Amino acid sequence: MSTAPEKQSRSIYGVHPAVALVQKWKKELKAKTGRSLEEWVELAANEGARTEKQTREWLKISHKLGTNSAWWIAARVAGKESEEDSPERYLAAAPGYVDEQYAGKKRALRPIYERLLRDAAKLGADVKACPCRTMVPLYRHHVFAQLKPSTNSRFDLGLALTHYQGKLPKRLVATGGLAKKDRITHRIELTSPDQVDDQVKQWLKTAYQLDG
Repeated sequence: MSTAPEKQSRSIYGVHPAVALVQKWKKELKAKTGRSLEEWVELAANEGARTEKQTREWLKISHKLGTNSAWWIAARVAGKESEEDSPERYLAAAPGYVDEQYAGKKRALRPIYERLLRDAAKLGADVKACPCRTMVPLYRHHVFAQLKPSTNSRFDLGLALTHYQGKLPKRLVATGGLAKKDRITHRIELTSPDQVDDQVKQWLKTAYQLDG
């Protein structure tokens, strides 16, 4: 009998919303500040040697740029390429983010991730996973869940249940998200793929439906 892992019928990975934010910022930068990204990078580079932090402060204090603009420009002055610079670059980097999350002692948690990712893909064609460096958020219209190896031995399925009306079982641990106005309000702790049972799948589906 084959022991090959189950294949997904489609790729669930999609472009993180932050990529669109950066693309919009780059497009509007010259109209808002008088200089394009390339012109800001050239100006900052010609002003003399600075650390990345010093460049950020110089951009904010001397040129009155916002925090995000200062961070993004300073990073490029420092020669740091960003996966957010293009959808293609992000999608090429995304699998590597996942590999890094499950490297070393966290490798044993990856089957939990893979199982939940397959279950999420079955919820609908509008589900996409957008890996970050420490977790993988799941989007429909907004983040409705997140997949995170929280420790070397514990995986957390985070769920956005702000608008759920009803009693929640003890298995769902409050994250404090309601008070902090975070999307993720509860989590289910998992240590084995066998714990991804019908109840876990139902709560994942509930979070998805609440974002409809």
